[in-house]
Amino acid sequence: MTSEQATVVRFHELGGPEVLQVRRHPVGAPGPGEVRVRIDAIGINRAEALFRSGHYIEPVRRFPAGLGSEAAGEIELVGPGVAGVRPGDAVSVVPAFSQNDYPVYADRAIVPAAAVVRRPDTVDAITGAATWMAFLTAYGALVEVGDIHPGDTILLNAASSSVGLALIQVANHLGVRTIALTRTATKAAALEAHGATHVIVTDTENVPDRVATLTNGQGVRMVLDAVAGPGITHLARLVSPEGTLLVYGALSGEPTPYPGVDLGLPALNVRSFTMHETSRNPIRLSRAEAFITAGLRTGAFRPVIAATFPLDQAAEAHARLEDHTHVGKYVLTVPR
Repeated sequence: MTSEQATVVRFHELGGPEVLQVRRHPVGAPGPGEVRVRIDAIGINRAEALFRSGHYIEPVRRFPAGLGSEAAGEIELVGPGVAGVRPGDAVSVVPAFSQNDYPVYADRAIVPAAAVVRRPDTVDAITGAATWMAFLTAYGALVEVGDIHPGDTILLNAASSSVGLALIQVANHLGVRTIALTRTATKAAALEAHGATHVIVTDTENVPDRVATLTNGQGVRMVLDAVAGPGITHLARLVSPEGTLLVYGALSGEPTPYPGVDLGLPALNVRSFTMHETSRNPIRLSRAEAFITAGLRTGAFRPVIAATFPLDQAAEAHARLEDHTHVGKYVLTVPR
């Protein structure tokens, strides 16, 4: 079994998309608590680009290094002590582990059994690979952490990302209004088409004035900030008293001041958030799996696919990811 080979994506140094290389690599049998998955599709996330370039919250521990923590495929083998799944089961791989330990940019990969969820018959592999990072983030932020209720209003930036679009869908499902920020009118049209209640084009509109108008001067119950950096203080001023400013990304790449030191701001809660607060907590993950799977079954939740690329074009896909022109999510596919 140890002589079997997999096609994998590896990198031997930190850098841009060009450091990614496609290689053949031995793939062994799963150990205790592990499964081996024949992968059909892989979700591409900002986390992988940050990991590859050395800017992720977790550093690369060793080279050559692999990438990826979200995929869909079919169980090939189960390791000792694994129950609940068996060979032939269609599954999604949930990002509940380190890319250092279980990279899934490959046509076959070993992952923890606790990180796979059954894929409904109505969900194809591409959808199954594009769902969990985004919707776990949205569910965790709004339900587990945010305690958001029907009738609340939230504001989000980077709204055309896969997480931004998932936040819009989950908010709509919960009866929550969304105000989506985007820089361009082109993306504004796409956000409206994908269900945003209101869209503000930041290059041409006065954001504080528009938010005040849309909320009758009350501000929003929560701001979900994927950008961080100096702009966080401006976003904090849009939060209603005792509301929450939740920072879940750092796309700006700049230092982020703590806005609470400005006593002119309303009383608000400021916290960071990562998807792993849900994915690595078995109880929360169980609740999230039930919530998200139900949404997939009914059609309430559907990830937006920007484009797909074959596995051997991972470098090109990462280059496209970093030009910031897409709406939704890129997915790698494994030809059979």
